[in-house]
Amino acid sequence: MKRTRHARDLAQRFKELVALDGDSLPEKHYDELALLIEAGIDTAIVEHLETIANELDKMSNNLRTNAEFFD
Repeated sequence: MKRTRHARDLAQRFKELVALDGDSLPEKHYDELALLIEAGIDTAIVEHLETIANELDKMSNNLRTNAEFFD
């Protein structure tokens, strides 16, 4: 999935930045970071989908209301 790959790429970039400073962390921490990033992406997607669903609901209600004029 694209978001999994994106999360791993971000964690890898962070790992590179840490290494540039001469530091390091255990690999499991970078794996956990990738999971946290992916969870954040998933949350943003769900929130956006909820917004779209609300807009569709309003549109369908408007369509029903306007359809009454054609009965």
